[in-house]
Amino acid sequence: MRHALLAALTVAAALAACAKTETAPDPVRAVRTLTVSSQTAGGTYEYAGEVKARTESRLSFRVGGKMTKRLVDLGDMVKAGQLLAQLDAQDLRLGQDAARATVASAQANYDQNAADFKRYKELADKGFIGPAELDRREMAVKTARAQLDQARAQSSVQGNQAGYAALVADAAGVITGVDLEPGMVAAAGTPVLRLAHDGPRDVVFSVPEDKVGVVKALAGIPGRFRVRLWGAAGEPLMATIREISAAADPVTRTFLIKADIGSATGGSVRLGQTASVSMELSQVAGVTKLPLSALREEQGRSAVWLVDRGSMTVKSQDVLLAGADGNEAVIASGLAPGQIVVTAGVHVLSSGQKVKFYVDPGTPSASAASASVATPVSVK
Repeated sequence: MRHALLAALTVAAALAACAKTETAPDPVRAVRTLTVSSQTAGGTYEYAGEVKARTESRLSFRVGGKMTKRLVDLGDMVKAGQLLAQLDAQDLRLGQDAARATVASAQANYDQNAADFKRYKELADKGFIGPAELDRREMAVKTARAQLDQARAQSSVQGNQAGYAALVADAAGVITGVDLEPGMVAAAGTPVLRLAHDGPRDVVFSVPEDKVGVVKALAGIPGRFRVRLWGAAGEPLMATIREISAAADPVTRTFLIKADIGSATGGSVRLGQTASVSMELSQVAGVTKLPLSALREEQGRSAVWLVDRGSMTVKSQDVLLAGADGNEAVIASGLAPGQIVVTAGVHVLSSGQKVKFYVDPGTPSASAASASVATPVSVK
């Protein structure tokens, strides 16, 4: 009896060890989908910019010295020739006086040599002196004349130096910066004021490296760039690309762009005003828009999940991105019209997994398929 019981337990243990453990099947996930349709896509890039004067000068004294007064402040409107700042010109005036005295001395020396030459010429005509002595007197006159010319030129330079102690505006405009205060000693060429000239205005903005080629391609097409001034009502201003930086900024790695709005401002645009520059892209046919949630990265490539309506399983499909429009991605290639793309929960799916169309609560089941079909929308 005891042996029979042990045999029965051994057989039961062997059967239990040989039995295979069945794994639970993957759950059938409900997914949101979108039916691919061929669309015509364009798009618009927007960048923040700032209104600046076409010409902005850093004004400085042409001579060094101590600045005694500044007659304008930040934001003041100035006219051409208006006095802006003044240096202590005492030393410059003394140098001018010394130059004038040198001119007077050179003039007296020239007059003396000229009179001597006249008398020696009369003596030479009468035969009292030889030609060599007359040549020496003539050379002395020429030397005195050259010294007089030199003194007069030096006096003019000193006069100009004294005049440079007054800083005047070389054009009408507005003061946009003050770099030096009264009492400070400035070397020649040290910036004192910044003057934005009246005239055309530019909107200055920066674009990343991958958009420089797009800007260059669209720069010659009228109407592709528009400027909307922040806080200003009315229609956007038409802009023309005037200048594209040849090198990237070493810190931001962006390229500086200057858009001319001078012909459209009518003098109503304020310096420093913030603006939004929109760049309208060319229309491209045969592209698709998908929500960003439909994309995932797979081995460095962008991919989406396609739903096989017959087996209701998903498979991976690589796609090529053409850009982004807000929260949507523009697909250039990789998809065909009629394909069904999963748009939510892509990171919890695996290849070959069973899925079903998601139905909002309260929506009839019969409309599930129609609810998954997207209406074609153009990219703007």
